[in-house]
Amino acid sequence: MTARAGESDIVRLDLNNAVFQRLFFRLEKAQQLGVLATLRKLAGLRWPQVYQDRGLKWELIHSRSGPDGRRLYSFRISLGFRAVAYRDEGGWLRLLSLHPDHDSAYRSSSPRI
Repeated sequence: MTARAGESDIVRLDLNNAVFQRLFFRLEKAQQLGVLATLRKLAGLRWPQVYQDRGLKWELIHSRSGPDGRRLYSFRISLGFRAVAYRDEGGWLRLLSLHPDHDSAYRSSSPRI
């Protein structure tokens, strides 16, 4: 099945990664609400808007690669937290992990929250 013209421009969220979920459920309620607000924002954007949004601070991670060698990206998901994710076919943003500080998003070791 192929995407309709322009459909791949729409950001689609995949939150099904077990590591992302485990870290998300460990957050305090206020932190979870901050993450959810950003996810809601992302769900309303198109990909060009994600790249240009100054609040997200979307950055390529040069030191790591994702599944099948895909490029990994880091972005601000809430105050004090960054998420690591990759863009997949069909406009999917597949979230992999959460990080309590900027530098830990760029290391290859597992995140700790």
